[in-house]
Amino acid sequence: MPKTYIAAGQEAGKQFYLHFRGKGPVVMLNLLRFRKAADYSQSPELEPEAVISGKAAYQLYMEQALPFLKEVGSEVLFHGAANHFLIGPSDEHWDAVLLVRHTSVEQFMAFANHSVYLAIAGHRTAALADSRLLPITEL
Repeated sequence: MPKTYIAAGQEAGKQFYLHFRGKGPVVMLNLLRFRKAADYSQSPELEPEAVISGKAAYQLYMEQALPFLKEVGSEVLFHGAANHFLIGPSDEHWDAVLLVRHTSVEQFMAFANHSVYLAIAGHRTAALADSRLLPITEL
């Protein structure tokens, strides 16, 4: 079974912070693969009454996370559907792509550690079968 990635590890988070600290805006490139049915086993308190798709769970996550993104001055630049690569592994596909601009790594951390955000982040975990998160900056 291929390795999947849903959340950043502690060391990756530390390296991200140290590398981007004080360097200005950072855009987070999210590649998202949804579960067929959302899995709320890690956050049963968030589970809807009826079974929903991973895509629907991610939509709940976005609706609830957006106010906190805006609160720290961040913005969604692009959110769209994806599929197979034109250049890349032919057996790899992604359901959606999301680009979020943060004015600094410090603002990203303020968003990611916001207590209300942490309370709703289980929708993201329930939604995703796999993901990638690539921080990028302008050249």
